[in-house]
Amino acid sequence: MNVTVLQFPGTNCEYDTKYAFEKLGCNVEIIWHKDTTLPQNTELLVIPGGFSYGDYLRSGAIARFANIMDAVQEYASKGGKVLGICNGFQILLEAGLLPGAMKRNDSLHFISKYNHLKIINNDNSFLQEFNVGDIVNIPVAHHDGNYFIDEVELKELEANNQILLKYCDKDGNEKNLNGSVSQIAGVCNKQKNVFGLMPHPERAIEKLLGGDDGVKMLQGFLK
Repeated sequence: MNVTVLQFPGTNCEYDTKYAFEKLGCNVEIIWHKDTTLPQNTELLVIPGGFSYGDYLRSGAIARFANIMDAVQEYASKGGKVLGICNGFQILLEAGLLPGAMKRNDSLHFISKYNHLKIINNDNSFLQEFNVGDIVNIPVAHHDGNYFIDEVELKELEANNQILLKYCDKDGNEKNLNGSVSQIAGVCNKQKNVFGLMPHPERAIEKLLGGDDGVKMLQGFLK
């Protein structure tokens, strides 16, 4: 698979993401935010974590207007698969490619640790390797990960199986990590080709470094 990874000023997970997909046998190319086109052979586009443009306005709000984002919008509109991780998720929200918005954690503190997640829906390429209800342990590292969506749109997410992941404890009980509505940790669009999550699966690919539950997530795209 040919994977393209975007890079903005302040991105800090592009090389972790590149390493993770290369470990799975993919060809990976990193693209600078001032570029205006994506490689023609792109089969998966990843917007990685970090602090694009220093998050000086809202997280992802400035990156949404980068040169490359017109190409991202076009790629997604044609059914191209897009994965946004942490700041990448925030950028997709700001760009309107995913529903909802991101607020500061309700604790007002940066959260950095491994945290359990429950698989809510697996009828998509991202989580097709899992069963609904499976529990994974994936690192989180964010200050603005409090996912918000109003009640009407929340019901739409539920009806369309767009909720991907929820924060939970090791036994699968839903857990308030950052204040997110309904403990949501990740969602997709209605067409199920654009995916976003706050946790970092690219940081969970080797047991030596704490766990490899992220491997199965990323492998879903290779089917």
